[in-house]
Amino acid sequence: MNSIFLQLLADRNGIPAGLVLASAPDAAHADWPVTVAQPLAQLAAKFPCHYRQGLAEPSALPLRQAGWIELCPGRALRADRPFDKDLPGHVAWIEGDWALVPPCRPTGNQAASRALALQLVQLVNADADTHEIEDLLRRDPTLSYHLLRLVNSLRAGAGRKVTSFSQAILILGRQQLRRWLNLMLFAARAGDMRSAMLLARVSVRARLMELLARATGLDKHNQEQAFMTGMFSLLGVLFGTPLAEVLAPLALGDAVQRALLAQQGELGALLALVEEAERGEFASVAAALEAVQLPAAQFNALVAEANLWMLAVTGDVTGRAHA
Repeated sequence: MNSIFLQLLADRNGIPAGLVLASAPDAAHADWPVTVAQPLAQLAAKFPCHYRQGLAEPSALPLRQAGWIELCPGRALRADRPFDKDLPGHVAWIEGDWALVPPCRPTGNQAASRALALQLVQLVNADADTHEIEDLLRRDPTLSYHLLRLVNSLRAGAGRKVTSFSQAILILGRQQLRRWLNLMLFAARAGDMRSAMLLARVSVRARLMELLARATGLDKHNQEQAFMTGMFSLLGVLFGTPLAEVLAPLALGDAVQRALLAQQGELGALLALVEEAERGEFASVAAALEAVQLPAAQFNALVAEANLWMLAVTGDVTGRAHA
């Protein structure tokens, strides 16, 4: 079986609104294993999912039966630079890497909010006291609101709501707090059209990195490091600043630093693999999977699982309703 990837489609406003199956042009997937078919069907039940025109009918039929829809080329516009929202009427979807184009440096409230979120990441990485984290949270009502809303959504049906930061931090735990804060760096900010798409893309990347680390036999600590590597890999794009400069104050471990700045080590190899899949370089993906002895069918299942996680977590962070 050949490897696949699921590329995000944005709507006319730049908001993630669908997925499209990507694979090698000559790939055949007539017999989708159940480990792949089930999460693909789950995705279609939650989010518009498409396959490209020209996919072989034996591969397309089970996708249609699972709720996937053929993507008409005239309905999708490729954009690798920020696009004008005044689009022709026939365009329903925007694909491409427009969200990865670094912006001008943020200013005003946007810059202050992201700087504060970065400070919070530093404190959590350094295992700072809870009261220090609370003090910073009190200075950003947006972060505070999202933290309490997230914790209360996780405790739905558990009775009394969480109303204090210390209680929320205790319930989440440091690892989950770290993940949430990392995601909040990418959460929508006024004036940055890329934010929603960056949040979705980095969520898939981080979760897929973690799943790949587990599938290739790395221990729990390295799985967490893999997640952080994926999450931090787009910070330079987010801030419009060289990645090394953004990472400098975060006191990351050597393995994560080498993976991010030089794609070295086991984490660096996994990051390179995920980036090749994002770019549709499936010959390179096949070689990388062979190097880590991971079957393509298992990789495909992990890709689908990472996208399901993205839908859940971006709904929690942005307030988008879950299907």
